[in-house]
Amino acid sequence: MSATVGGESTQTPGPAEKLGFTPGQVVQELGWDNDTDDDLRIAIEDLLDADMVDGDYGNVVEAVVLWWRDEDGDLVDGLVDAKSDLVGGGVIWLLTPKVGRPNSVDAADIAEAAPIAGLSQTTTAAVSKDWQATRLVTPKTPA
Repeated sequence: MSATVGGESTQTPGPAEKLGFTPGQVVQELGWDNDTDDDLRIAIEDLLDADMVDGDYGNVVEAVVLWWRDEDGDLVDGLVDAKSDLVGGGVIWLLTPKVGRPNSVDAADIAEAAPIAGLSQTTTAAVSKDWQATRLVTPKTPA
């Protein structure tokens, strides 16, 4: 298998593509502050071809970008709040400072908070110099 398809070179997906966003999706952003990664935010909005909506949007969203720091309070409460506008099958991307950065969130805290909030943790990826993203989804229920 080659690294090219139809003679075109392949590119490494950027952070926004790694998060699985697609054009036209409605994505809610919560927890924005002056320490968030503006390059990542712009990349997400460029990929969506739209601005992310805020907590006052008032309608369902397909995904949530939740910026969270250790000092932000109870993670379970934050995750439950993030789920409030999320459509069934939607994804929460929990963005936390990387280990060693100020206000980093311990991985064990995320692993403990997710199921209490009714979510399952699937993957974690580095998405910028200072931030990592953890994918959280509502567990599938048996039919």
